[in-house]
Amino acid sequence: MPLETNDPNRKSWIGYSSDSHFPIQNIPFGVFLTRDNVITIGTRIGDWAIDLGALQEMGYFDGVPLTDDMFMQDTLNDFISDGKKTWRLVRNRIGDIFDSENGLLRDNKEHRNRIIFNMDEVEMQLPVLIGDYTDFYSSKEHATNVGTMFRDPDNALLPNWLHMPVAYHGRSSTIIPSGIPIHRPKGQTIPAGSDQPVFGPSKLVDFELEMAFITTDANNMGQPIPVQDAEDYIFGMVVFNDWSARDIQKWEYVPLGPFLAKNFASSISPWIVTLDALEPFRTNGPEMEKPVLDYLKSEGDKTYDIHLEVDITPQQGKPTTICKSNFKYLYWNMSQQLAHHTVNGCRVNSGDMMGSGTISGTKKDSYGSMLELSWRGERPVKLNDGTERKFINDFDTVTMRGYCKNGPVRIGFGEVSNQLLPVYEPKVKH
Repeated sequence: MPLETNDPNRKSWIGYSSDSHFPIQNIPFGVFLTRDNVITIGTRIGDWAIDLGALQEMGYFDGVPLTDDMFMQDTLNDFISDGKKTWRLVRNRIGDIFDSENGLLRDNKEHRNRIIFNMDEVEMQLPVLIGDYTDFYSSKEHATNVGTMFRDPDNALLPNWLHMPVAYHGRSSTIIPSGIPIHRPKGQTIPAGSDQPVFGPSKLVDFELEMAFITTDANNMGQPIPVQDAEDYIFGMVVFNDWSARDIQKWEYVPLGPFLAKNFASSISPWIVTLDALEPFRTNGPEMEKPVLDYLKSEGDKTYDIHLEVDITPQQGKPTTICKSNFKYLYWNMSQQLAHHTVNGCRVNSGDMMGSGTISGTKKDSYGSMLELSWRGERPVKLNDGTERKFINDFDTVTMRGYCKNGPVRIGFGEVSNQLLPVYEPKVKH
């Protein structure tokens, strides 16, 4: 089925600027609350949110095999379950409806008023009910930097790292969309020079610049997904901030890995950009440094050229861009990650989310965490207002954005932006 919506010459009768993340070639999917307090599934063109539930109710998806309430739900899980053929049919139809040459909706003011909202009029929600969340550790540069800091620099990578995509299972209950503030976590830490832990607020709250992919129903229990077929089960991607409390993590992560240091909050950009929209931006990833087992052998361009940035904005201050990285730097690609995840027969469901792990490049300004940017606090990062950061301060806002650009077309994810608040204090009852 042709990807008609990807035509770089296509124009929409909805106007948008040339640097918009959401041209007609994108057509992402999300969930939002309308001005009438109705939760609906939608898409976005420019600065306009489009109610797909209303669009379906008015017959604009006639001929596309959909259940009657497909877009009148509060998550995308059922739509994602329908599979790639349905995703493409819907995305192509949306592209046709909003094509500059199609006047069917354009010239119907009553329908437009029910279907199209300015982004200022809607409130974005978590787009999927995330059943399970897995976080990989797939940036060689990040793994090397962390291994250098905390272990022998000559043996920064553990012996298994170049042989498989390392990962751990995280907590889906505290994954939130952009815009929701989080609180500084508390937990056990170990003071320098002591052999006894203390309890209190984390002093080393950090961001982790990641991408994440959302899966469809991929397999039955016991059935591995072949690496060459893995992309058929990936609906799309979001920008992902996997918040981290480094001091809590240092004390707890041996022997079973991160726990309280990670599960207090992770945040995602609210629009899921499909792999079909990213197709023009395919590229090759780093060359494998060691031979991999057959089930991980991945051929062709299996990653994407996605430019990533991170800003820190102090309270009532201006943003400073402190990191510029790229998704293509990851050593292990998504196909390898999903193949490895299921090679033991693990079942993967619609709405499951897989984080890439922190994405760092070779240059210091491409490091995807404060741990690396400040090198464990030894080299504080300067902000535009003259202040410095070793890690994230209370009331700082961390904003991540990602986009692809190829000639005149920019396909973006928007941003994920969340403020760090002080430790949660319960209200005193009088």
